[in-house]
Amino acid sequence: MGELISTEELARILHEPDLRIFDCTTRLDYQPPGSDIPYIAVPGLDTFEAAHIPGADFLDIQGEFSEQDTRLRFMMAGTAELEIAFRRHGVANDSRVILYSLESPMWATRFWWTLESLGFSHASVLDGGFDKWSAEGRAIERGPPRGYPTGDFTAASRPGFFVDKHAVLAARNDPSVIIINALGPQYHKGLEPSRYGRPGRIPGSINVPAATLYDPATKTFANAADAESQFAAQGVTKEKQVIAYCGGGISATIDLLLLRRLGYENLMLYDGSMGEWARDVSLPIETD
Repeated sequence: MGELISTEELARILHEPDLRIFDCTTRLDYQPPGSDIPYIAVPGLDTFEAAHIPGADFLDIQGEFSEQDTRLRFMMAGTAELEIAFRRHGVANDSRVILYSLESPMWATRFWWTLESLGFSHASVLDGGFDKWSAEGRAIERGPPRGYPTGDFTAASRPGFFVDKHAVLAARNDPSVIIINALGPQYHKGLEPSRYGRPGRIPGSINVPAATLYDPATKTFANAADAESQFAAQGVTKEKQVIAYCGGGISATIDLLLLRRLGYENLMLYDGSMGEWARDVSLPIETD
């Protein structure tokens, strides 16, 4: 099963009994400058109820699938908590999971990466998301989620998919590791104020913005040749171990999905990302 599934493919299998479709949309309510938190995570349940793919359920990343005892948003919850949450939403060991979101695919790719880290490799992200599905005039439903019967998902945690600041610090002087910043170039260079604290980037990191890896109009992902050229231009090779980061550990999973599709294997996500790094004055930061 591949990392991506097209709207045409999903339409053909829409009523298969082992299919589990999830809308993963979250919106960010940005707070005024100087606030202790950069944004409030708002689950996209209202847009789900307005229209969703038939049979789909809704996943709230911050409310159900993130660590609650931290001021950092979207920090991955413990394996046991995630296993229970996915079971509650009907995921079984033999399920086929389809993930989508509105506007940006990053919410879907983050859930894809989380499931991969738990040893579940039967998940695909809908290429183009709900935006493409609805633009094509395909069937939709309205109303609250009906959910799926409880699943029997058993997590088999795979270490190394998520790393912390200590691993990133150690990697800065390791020539076998390349650190990728998935934020826009203005944030990478420190040319605009950061929502997370100090402007700038993790020293030595290169920039492959997640927003350049999908079409803003169709929401479909870049083809292999275009994605490969973007990574290659920044010196990313298959011999390197990759650590990707962004603001809150979400958009960087777009980079990771494209790298996986290109055959890269040694991939990691810095979960705290700039939400942690920029606020910790003991950590080095770099600007242009």
